[in-house]
Amino acid sequence: MVPDGTYTAVVDRIEEGIATLELEAEDDLYALDIEAAELPAEARTADAVLEVTVADAALADVTYEADETVDRASEAQRRFDRLSKRPPRDEE
Repeated sequence: MVPDGTYTAVVDRIEEGIATLELEAEDDLYALDIEAAELPAEARTADAVLEVTVADAALADVTYEADETVDRASEAQRRFDRLSKRPPRDEE
Protein backbone atom coordinates (compact mmCIF):
# COMPACT_ATOMS: atom_id res chain seq x y z
CA MET A 1 0.00 0.00 0.00
CA VAL A 2 1.24 3.47 -0.88
CA PRO A 3 1.45 5.87 2.09
CA ASP A 4 -0.38 9.18 1.76
CA GLY A 5 1.80 11.93 0.35
CA THR A 6 3.07 13.68 -2.76
CA TYR A 7 5.45 11.81 -5.05
CA THR A 8 7.28 12.03 -8.33
CA ALA A 9 5.87 9.24 -10.44
CA VAL A 10 6.69 7.70 -13.81
CA VAL A 11 4.21 5.84 -15.98
CA ASP A 12 5.73 2.37 -16.21
CA ARG A 13 3.15 0.91 -18.58
CA ILE A 14 -0.45 1.03 -19.69
CA GLU A 15 -2.18 -2.26 -20.40
CA GLU A 16 -5.87 -2.86 -20.98
CA GLY A 17 -6.75 0.61 -19.68
CA ILE A 18 -4.74 0.27 -16.46
CA ALA A 19 -1.72 2.52 -15.89
CA THR A 20 1.00 1.34 -13.55
CA LEU A 21 2.83 4.22 -11.91
CA GLU A 22 6.18 3.91 -10.17
CA LEU A 23 6.31 6.34 -7.25
CA GLU A 24 9.65 7.48 -5.91
CA ALA A 25 9.95 8.03 -2.18
CA GLU A 26 13.08 8.86 -0.20
CA ASP A 27 14.04 5.26 0.52
CA ASP A 28 11.37 3.26 -1.29
CA LEU A 29 9.66 2.70 -4.59
CA TYR A 30 5.95 2.03 -4.77
CA ALA A 31 3.67 0.92 -7.58
CA LEU A 32 0.17 2.26 -8.01
CA ASP A 33 -2.31 0.89 -10.54
CA ILE A 34 -4.98 3.32 -11.71
CA GLU A 35 -7.38 3.72 -14.58
CA ALA A 36 -5.45 5.29 -17.45
CA ALA A 37 -8.35 7.70 -17.92
CA GLU A 38 -7.40 9.31 -14.58
CA LEU A 39 -4.20 10.62 -16.19
CA PRO A 40 -4.00 13.79 -18.26
CA ALA A 41 -4.19 12.87 -21.96
CA GLU A 42 -0.57 13.86 -22.64
CA ALA A 43 0.61 11.61 -19.79
CA ARG A 44 -0.98 8.41 -21.09
CA THR A 45 2.30 7.05 -22.35
CA ALA A 46 5.15 5.07 -20.86
CA ASP A 47 7.88 7.15 -19.21
CA ALA A 48 5.68 10.22 -18.67
CA VAL A 49 6.73 12.00 -15.47
CA LEU A 50 4.05 13.13 -13.04
CA GLU A 51 3.65 14.71 -9.66
CA VAL A 52 0.96 12.78 -7.83
CA THR A 53 -0.75 13.05 -4.49
CA VAL A 54 -2.01 9.88 -2.85
CA ALA A 55 -4.71 9.91 -0.15
CA ASP A 56 -6.33 6.81 1.33
CA ALA A 57 -4.32 4.60 -1.08
CA ALA A 58 -5.91 6.31 -4.09
CA LEU A 59 -4.81 8.96 -6.55
CA ALA A 60 -6.02 12.35 -5.24
CA ASP A 61 -4.23 14.70 -7.64
CA VAL A 62 -1.98 14.39 -10.69
CA THR A 63 0.07 16.92 -12.66
CA TYR A 64 1.94 16.09 -15.86
CA GLU A 65 5.55 17.31 -15.74
CA ALA A 66 6.31 17.94 -19.43
CA ASP A 67 9.79 19.44 -18.94
CA GLU A 68 10.90 16.66 -16.61
CA THR A 69 9.57 14.06 -19.08
CA VAL A 70 11.65 15.59 -21.89
CA ASP A 71 14.73 15.92 -19.66
CA ARG A 72 14.58 12.27 -18.58
CA ALA A 73 14.05 11.06 -22.15
CA SER A 74 17.03 13.13 -23.35
CA GLU A 75 19.25 11.81 -20.57
CA ALA A 76 18.22 8.22 -21.31
CA GLN A 77 19.03 8.74 -25.00
CA ARG A 78 22.45 10.21 -24.14
CA ARG A 79 23.22 7.20 -21.92
CA PHE A 80 22.11 4.82 -24.65
CA ASP A 81 24.23 6.63 -27.25
CA ARG A 82 27.27 6.53 -24.96
CA LEU A 83 26.82 2.83 -24.23
CA SER A 84 26.19 1.91 -27.87
CA LYS A 85 29.56 3.28 -29.04
CA ARG A 86 32.06 0.53 -29.49
CA PRO A 87 35.34 0.93 -27.69
CA PRO A 88 38.32 1.23 -30.05
CA ARG A 89 40.20 -1.94 -30.85
CA ASP A 90 43.85 -2.24 -29.95
CA GLU A 91 44.85 -2.20 -33.63
CA GLU A 92 42.90 1.02 -34.35
